Order: sequence, then structure tokens, then C-alpha cells
Amino acid sequence: MYLHRWSYTLLTCLLPQLSLASTLHIDPRAESLYQEAVPYLLQANDKLEAVTADTPTTSEEERQRSLTLAEEGGALLKPAFTLLEQAAALDHPVAQYRLGLIYAMLSPSEVIKEKACPLFERSLAQGFAPPALEIASWCLAFTDTPEYQNALQAMETSMPVYEKYFPQPVVRLECKPEEPVGFAMQWGDGRDYQAEIYRLQGDSNRARRLEYYQKAIDTNDCYKAKRRMEYLK
Repeated sequence: MYLHRWSYTLLTCLLPQLSLASTLHIDPRAESLYQEAVPYLLQANDKLEAVTADTPTTSEEERQRSLTLAEEGGALLKPAFTLLEQAAALDHPVAQYRLGLIYAMLSPSEVIKEKACPLFERSLAQGFAPPALEIASWCLAFTDTPEYQNALQAMETSMPVYEKYFPQPVVRLECKPEEPVGFAMQWGDGRDYQAEIYRLQGDSNRARRLEYYQKAIDTNDCYKAKRRMEYLK
């Protein structure tokens, strides 16, 4: 997909030791800032989901419509970005994830590694599951660390404390068969992310691979785990 045109438009609008938590302690000011950002994020998401892929067959009318939507989405992300930065600085794990996700969606890989990966790692260290998926895509060096594996192992305990923050978007949910289009992301609830965590554990733990894949299937009928189980039989 040719999304560089839309990414550039959005970027011009925006301009600019780990411990796992079994209980959630969030600074009240950070929570207020995050909640203030949420309406902007939702409105921006509505705009960006309507952006179509820019391909050689895209008509000029559709191209212009998508550019307009990208500009409007970027304008909405700008105040959200500022609010998320402030909340993330106060160590709000969900704000850290959503801020990192903006970087991951709109930035080149070197910026993602510099800006997004530290945010994802800090969020994951507090037991928030969604950044584990982005880390597996963009922050591969961290996936080989004991901290990452310990975080995945702790998710069954930490997941329930974040229930009120779901659903959450991610670039791609591997357990769901549908493909996101354009700037659209996939949204998952707690069960979806728990299945993804089991899938990731199965990918990295050869000795317990079948066990974790079966857990992913039992959690939300994870199609990717089903396919891999078939290959392993």
C-alpha cells in the first residue's frame, strides 16, 4: 500500500530497571490528561479509518478525499499528541502506548526505534498488554530480553486491572483474519489481547508452543494459532 502521501500530511499536522504491576496506580493528573485526549483520538480514528490506500488505480477524486481526511485526522491528533505526551511523562501506561502508536503509524523505522520503542517498553513494564504486539514488530532487540518474556508471563494477572481501558487499537491483530485497510487499525478487547499474548509466548517458547497456541485458540479462536498448530502436527 502506498501510504506515504497520507503519512506526510499527518506528520505536518503533528510537527514534532522494569517492574510488572499486578495493581494499578496511576497519577490522577495523568489520568485526567489521558481522558482529555480520548475524544480527539476517537474523532481522528473515524477520519483516518476512511482514508483509502493510495495505489496506481486510485482516482484523483478519491485521492483528494483521502488527503482531506488525513489533514482533518492530523489536526485532531495534534492536541491529542500534546495531552498524551504530558500523561506519558507522568508514567500513564495507556497514554505511553497510544503516544507510541502514533509514532509507529506515522514515522520512519529509525524514529520508531528512538521514540516509540521506549514508550512501548515502559507501558509493557506496567502490565499493559497492547504494546507487546508493537514491540514484536518494531523493537525486536527487546523481545530477546528476560524483561519482555517476564512481562508476557505476567499478563494473566495484570490484564484485569486494565479492563476499563479496552478496547484498544493496534496496527494488526494476528489472531483476527480480517486485514486493516489504509490507516485503519484493528481494535481488540481484553480477550483479544490475551490471545495475542499466548500466541507470542507460543512463538518464542518452543518447549510449550502447543500449550500456548491452544490457550490462544481457547481464548478467542485465534486463527493464526490454529494454522500454526496444523503445520506442527
